[in-house]
Amino acid sequence: MSDRDASSPSPSGEGLGWGAPNGSLAERARHMRRNPSEAEKRLWRALSNSQLRGLKFRRQHVIGRYIADFFCPAIGLIVEVDGDTHRRERDICRDRTMTDAGFTTVRFTNAEAMGNMEGVLLRIVEVAAALPPRRAWRLPHPNPSPEGEGLKAH
Repeated sequence: MSDRDASSPSPSGEGLGWGAPNGSLAERARHMRRNPSEAEKRLWRALSNSQLRGLKFRRQHVIGRYIADFFCPAIGLIVEVDGDTHRRERDICRDRTMTDAGFTTVRFTNAEAMGNMEGVLLRIVEVAAALPPRRAWRLPHPNPSPEGEGLKAH
């Protein structure tokens, strides 16, 4: 580890979920889970325990070189709550990287999460409804026999 304080970002923003080495990302994600913003706390109360349409979200989840505020692996949905420290240029680059990797990102400001939770949740539901299940997260289908065994009735 460098002499630089691990909690402060480098000039390029590395170290705070913007491209830090994997070892420090896991530590940073744990720190962020223990110290959420008030907006993140409020949104987590609505997303935890599959309360929102049965969607299971993870909080401060490492994806590649980034930390997603909230992540639903079943559909590849990333939900970000942006405070004053977010930089639009970085967010655009990050979102493009996530899109290229097969994920969809929806962003809200702290003010939206604090003042319009119903609208935030409705938007998450709208985006989620438009996304198909991700292949990597689907349960494997049994290989049916010629007699049709192994097929589930729907």
